Amino acid sequence: MPQIKNYLPQASKRYIEPFVGGGAVCFALQRPGSLINDINASLINTYKVIKQVPDALIDTIQQLDREVVQEGKAFYYAQRQRYNDKMHAQVYDVETAALLIFLNKHCFNGLYRVNSHGAFNVPYNNSIRPSVDVQNIYAIADFLQSIEITQGDFAQAAAQANAGDFVFFDSPYAPLNPTSFEAYTKEGFSLEDHQRLAAVFKALTAKGCYCMLTNHNTELIRELYAEYPHQVVQVRRAINSDASKRTGEEVIICNYAMDEAAKL
Repeated sequence: MPQIKNYLPQASKRYIEPFVGGGAVCFALQRPGSLINDINASLINTYKVIKQVPDALIDTIQQLDREVVQEGKAFYYAQRQRYNDKMHAQVYDVETAALLIFLNKHCFNGLYRVNSHGAFNVPYNNSIRPSVDVQNIYAIADFLQSIEITQGDFAQAAAQANAGDFVFFDSPYAPLNPTSFEAYTKEGFSLEDHQRLAAVFKALTAKGCYCMLTNHNTELIRELYAEYPHQVVQVRRAINSDASKRTGEEVIICNYAMDEAAKL
């Protein structure tokens, strides 16, 4: 986050994040009037539930937390199945949001992963700690009152940007091994999607928008954004079974001048 903040545009209008994910940048910047989007319908439902009915969400999560203390592993797997059933039926409500948060806090490394059938399949981490900080949920709900929340393809969200707006792209990362794209596509972002994203980045540049993108520092990414300034940064990763591999090299790419940036 400090590195991203170092390269923010000096002056911009609306903040738009087409791949909001966990919202780290959005919540760090706290720009009123922002637009956040993600293709994950369950995630966007969760943001909307926090915004609209935080009390009901907190009550439901706290009930889940009480039961996992009593029943442990069996309860976790029952709730994982309950969540997957709701996903299959495309039911997005307060319980769905509560289950997403509960599973995230009680699964291995907080990983969100689905199988080829779209079912969440991360195992239990044996935790019985509370799933949420209640005051944090209320603070997020308060902030989200001024935020437009949409669900869909990144290009639809990016199309809402006007000249002078700042669009931050934190898409699913390109695989470090180019041959991994076949498996990677199961997670929903293909080589063609990366190429399409690069085209959107270029179109927004022509439109007069400020754009920033982060990704792995790979040959593919360097080729797709060869005409733009960039900065290579060292990062720590939260998820890897081998702790020695929880470091990596990423690239921050902007369509505007960056201090100490070099051309790709």
